[in-house]
Amino acid sequence: MKITAIEWGKISIPLRTPFKTALRRVDSVEDVLLKIHTDTGETGFGEAPPTGVITGDTFEGICGAMAHHIAPQLLGKEVDDFEGLMQLVQKSAVHNTSAKAAADMALWDLYGKLYGIPVYKLLGGSRERLTTDLTISVNAPEEMARDAQTAIRRGFDCLKIKVGIDPALDVARLTAVRRAVPAGTLLRVDANQAWKPKEAVRILNDMQDRGLDIELVEQPVAAADLEGLKYVKERSAVPVLADEAVFSPEDALRILQMGAADLLNIKLMKCGGLYNALKIATMAEMFGVECMIGCMLEGRVAVNAAAHLACARQVITRVDLDGPMLCAADPVHGGAAFDGKDIVMTREKGLGVTDVDGFERLGVLERA
Repeated sequence: MKITAIEWGKISIPLRTPFKTALRRVDSVEDVLLKIHTDTGETGFGEAPPTGVITGDTFEGICGAMAHHIAPQLLGKEVDDFEGLMQLVQKSAVHNTSAKAAADMALWDLYGKLYGIPVYKLLGGSRERLTTDLTISVNAPEEMARDAQTAIRRGFDCLKIKVGIDPALDVARLTAVRRAVPAGTLLRVDANQAWKPKEAVRILNDMQDRGLDIELVEQPVAAADLEGLKYVKERSAVPVLADEAVFSPEDALRILQMGAADLLNIKLMKCGGLYNALKIATMAEMFGVECMIGCMLEGRVAVNAAAHLACARQVITRVDLDGPMLCAADPVHGGAAFDGKDIVMTREKGLGVTDVDGFERLGVLERA
């Protein structure tokens, strides 16, 4: 199976409601879609969202990395030389983790198709079902309570609550949500780096003292402040999940060695795809630290790839793959089925994606 053409372009998917965090507001998914074609007629699919405030990657930057760095390295190569292809992708450019992730997942898709097996089975996975949480955007407390009730009606029983805009309101936000949802609903908090270490400890302990029963807090302090992250972990009654602080396997190792977090959040767009995500999961396993599988604001091509990883590695015990559930439409054919909180894998080869509607091609590199 030889790579004969690589094309990239745009997919646009409206959101059900605006997505708001301490870092940004988004009204629709505007992602780069990648297609890698082969001489056997098989196509590998990848996707990358421009999340500049987190990864530094813009839409134009992702396309540029594809055109000038990644695609020229892959064209004409054999898919069976898989380790070689993974090395080419990771060494193709400095940073550009989202573009690398799109290429990585498209190559895993082709590798599974080459041998006629789903990627999660290729990785030794036995799980075929996952349960995801749903994100509640940061707003006024009463609006967040209404959004939480809507999520419950949709069948979700685990909610990730965005906070951090005006931290003085954060306890009120969680109090309103807790009162609005049934007893037993899991609540996770995501501050997106918005708090200072001492502020985070005060807010989190106040939440627990009020009986809000928070399962975990995601990235309470600035990504670079690992000492601050450790400070919160050691003094907070709420377990700490490192997210924006974990981009590379090297980042993960540093946090694990410091004991700076209780859990790690693996996102393909931060680490450059499944290849590096597997390394992070293995290190976490060695240290006895559980992981969450997360996503940016992505459509089902990318989130589907993350689901394959989660089904393959038991160290991934928590799932935050709600991107498709935040979208008002789904242009993707094939792959895992997303039905409310339930993600159900299929036995389709590769990643299972067969086509994507509404693809607007912006560039292509073909063999002469």
